[in-house]
Amino acid sequence: MKQIIISFPQQFAKGAECARGIKLDGSFNNIVICGVGGSALPGNLLLDLADISIPVFIHRDYNLPKIASAKSLIVCISFSGNTEETLSAYEEAIAKKYPVIALCTGGKLEELAKNSGNPVAVVPNDCLQPRFGTGYLVSALIKILDNCKITNNLSQEILKIAERLKPENFEAQGKILGEKLACPVRNGASIGVNKIPVVYTSNQYKSVAKIWKIKFNENSKTMAFWNFFPELNHNEMVGLTGIKNQESGIRNFYFIILKDGDDNPKILKRMEITESLIKESRTDVEIIEMQGITKMEKIFNTLLLGDWASYYLALAYGQNPVPVEIVEKFKKQL
Repeated sequence: MKQIIISFPQQFAKGAECARGIKLDGSFNNIVICGVGGSALPGNLLLDLADISIPVFIHRDYNLPKIASAKSLIVCISFSGNTEETLSAYEEAIAKKYPVIALCTGGKLEELAKNSGNPVAVVPNDCLQPRFGTGYLVSALIKILDNCKITNNLSQEILKIAERLKPENFEAQGKILGEKLACPVRNGASIGVNKIPVVYTSNQYKSVAKIWKIKFNENSKTMAFWNFFPELNHNEMVGLTGIKNQESGIRNFYFIILKDGDDNPKILKRMEITESLIKESRTDVEIIEMQGITKMEKIFNTLLLGDWASYYLALAYGQNPVPVEIVEKFKKQL
């Protein structure tokens, strides 16, 4: 996994190349991206990376959503190509003769696409798990949208960003954060309590917070949660009241606030006040400044930091960060 993190920037060019020429002609009213788990992450990132001129819907379920129609561009993403929810959506799109493009590493989805004569982009299957192939999938997805004339050379912008990404620059910071979560220190002394990460950020970066949460779940094998400003100030933060009033028990949350200094000043003020209220509840909190020149660069740099943090937290727990055995067990029982 460490090598996968280090080589992450190389995925972008390969993903874009795999989608070269993959397109559908026509005028579309919306985009429907069907996928679950790590295969749905490119759809989330798309919403934060670009201002799309038509509505984008992420569908994490069986079949197609009601919004899908003959005027939708439907993109079905399954890293393995065998995800049953996504396959059901694809089969429905074929049956209804809706415009549909497949994105996968192979499997039944590629087979269905070729048999039905629909376009399919096949990316490399060399990164062990769907969540590790986000670079392949997001760059291929954006190249497809460029080809369909929905976005304008956005894939070229991502390739330029990829050249500037330096995963090794965030390893030390990620390692420190992972170690804090595994065995936090207060007033210079270890309190020996494993922490549950709670990741907060602004609305414009909510896909980043969600992906951090997922990486902690799957890599570190721990529970984790996420939310975004200003919404969390209207409900979730009330939960701090219960933590503050605990006279006994373990305050085992660790709040991580991902902050872009160029964000709305009102959001930045909310972050500062929220940090103060968390501290009043005697709970751990840390603000992390997002690094980069552009929004896109900040997104991918922060994702790399989350990869390192979840990687080192897994090692601290004695866990192999790669397999997700409980998911495989669930699928077999299903």
